[in-house]
Amino acid sequence: MQIDGVRRATVVVAAFGTLLATLSACAGADVPRSAGARGPTGRATHTPAGPAARAVDPTRIPGVGNRLYRRIPADSTQVVAVYGEGRDSAYSTVVLYTRHGADWRPAGSWPAHNGRHGWTTDHRMGDDRSPLGVFTLSDAGGVLPNPGTRLPYDHDAGAYAPPKDWDEAHQHDFDYVLAIDYNRVKGTPPRDGTRPEGVAKGGGIWLHLDHGSGTSACVSVSKAVMEYLLRTLDPARHPVMVMGDREELGA
Repeated sequence: MQIDGVRRATVVVAAFGTLLATLSACAGADVPRSAGARGPTGRATHTPAGPAARAVDPTRIPGVGNRLYRRIPADSTQVVAVYGEGRDSAYSTVVLYTRHGADWRPAGSWPAHNGRHGWTTDHRMGDDRSPLGVFTLSDAGGVLPNPGTRLPYDHDAGAYAPPKDWDEAHQHDFDYVLAIDYNRVKGTPPRDGTRPEGVAKGGGIWLHLDHGSGTSACVSVSKAVMEYLLRTLDPARHPVMVMGDREELGA
């Protein structure tokens, strides 16, 4: 989801300013090359929330090791886990877990895409890798009206519409977006371009609609899944996203 070099930056500054810079962070400048690293079936191939996995310890989220699990806030009862197929893969599986008492239960599992070059623990602008870690989910928005989310929703068709010169496959990427709180100010619309850790650390990392291939750093799912997540996530339950490749997630 990073701006991809001077070519895009020049267009952004001349035509749309800071807002388009944020949008470009989500799909990248050279949109047609967003092919991603294909897995053997062209999609996520594992279901980490199966009965065998939960039977080990229902009080833990399957596949998430101590290093990241202890970073989940104690008051969080909704976790969107993104299981990347591999460090350099653009394919992943998104699973929503909800906590009931001491137990975590899967509420749904869906194929997804992440950064076209995979994952990193040190995300930088333009690296085409999604940042690994635990991030709060606090603000949503998009081209389309609020689908019924309880999260703050910034509806602005003009602000979130992708540039006309982007490939047709990407024209609906931002119909719905959910800001992943990486290098951003919580409580502001997803399109806000403030970068507390500096521009070099990237930003504008969103969960948004899938276009069938890897992103520049975002996570993408189908429109139906976006609508479901937006309607289900509740700020009173302090939702967070745990995301990364399977090996790092399990560390």
